[in-house]
Amino acid sequence: MAGTRIIATGSHVPDRVVTNVDLEELMDTSDEWIQQRTGVKERRWVPEGREIGGSDLAKVATERALKKAELEEGDIDAIIYATLSPDHMFPGAACFLQQKLGLKGIAALDIRNQCSGFLYGLSIADAWIRTGAYERVLLVGAEVHSTGLDISTRGRDVSVIFGDGAGAVLLGPTDKNGDGVLGVTLGADGRYAKDLWVDVPGSIYHPQCDPAHMTEGRQYPQMEGSKVFKHAVVKMPGAVRRVLGDAGLGTEDIRLLIPHQANLRITEMVQQGLRLRDDQVFSNIHKYGNTTAASIPLALDEALSEGRLERGDLLVLAAFGAGFTWGAAAIRY
Repeated sequence: MAGTRIIATGSHVPDRVVTNVDLEELMDTSDEWIQQRTGVKERRWVPEGREIGGSDLAKVATERALKKAELEEGDIDAIIYATLSPDHMFPGAACFLQQKLGLKGIAALDIRNQCSGFLYGLSIADAWIRTGAYERVLLVGAEVHSTGLDISTRGRDVSVIFGDGAGAVLLGPTDKNGDGVLGVTLGADGRYAKDLWVDVPGSIYHPQCDPAHMTEGRQYPQMEGSKVFKHAVVKMPGAVRRVLGDAGLGTEDIRLLIPHQANLRITEMVQQGLRLRDDQVFSNIHKYGNTTAASIPLALDEALSEGRLERGDLLVLAAFGAGFTWGAAAIRY
């Protein structure tokens, strides 16, 4: 069977920059408070008054990846789209992206595993390519959080964290032994599903969302921050050690770890737990906030543009988020 390699990457964020000082005008918060708790200095949000979805951001990110790869839209055989903020309730955002890329007939799959969505998608893409089901797979993570946040003092604990953006990775086969995706490990624990979630709209209710729900703010993300933190700093290092162990490697072999950009304090704890040097870990949360499923591909594209990774280097990806779900991947880039 063929292996799976990264052909090219691309990313895109909105032009609108929202700083912590900007948020001080909208809620009872401060730049110092936000930075101490999250490490975020600014984030990108789509412009107000315009209908821009994640698929619009993903289109630009995909076009940039295709340009780097010297490929065209028609060279894509399948799309896997990870998001928690689809453009519409249904159909999936992958179908909207497919249409915007001028494609038709190819497979288009949405992954709804939130912060771990890109890694869940990577595992599927790797299986498709290894079995020969598809040759070139577009794996996208894209989010527009800003239109679904409680931008008030009530929602500040969550709203200050999130940003909008998209990252795209083109994947294809490799016959080179020990090249490409070496392994992906995934996990979940649904006991904590309501510790990071959005309650409504939901088909469990009739109607799926009513005025009472809206008044209570149940359409906004809710998070038990301390629980998320405690689990993330254990599950992510554990997943990294497992995927490396399965590949016969250790943390000393890592050239670059790109963790999901959830919170700078989580990244720092993961780094300490794995005993990695600063140059082995990439972080850009200070510029973009938490872009959920987009955070890993966005960071990967930026790391590559900064020369932080060369062909043959060992790249490790790790994520933790709602569900709770988590995962890690080892890739010989």
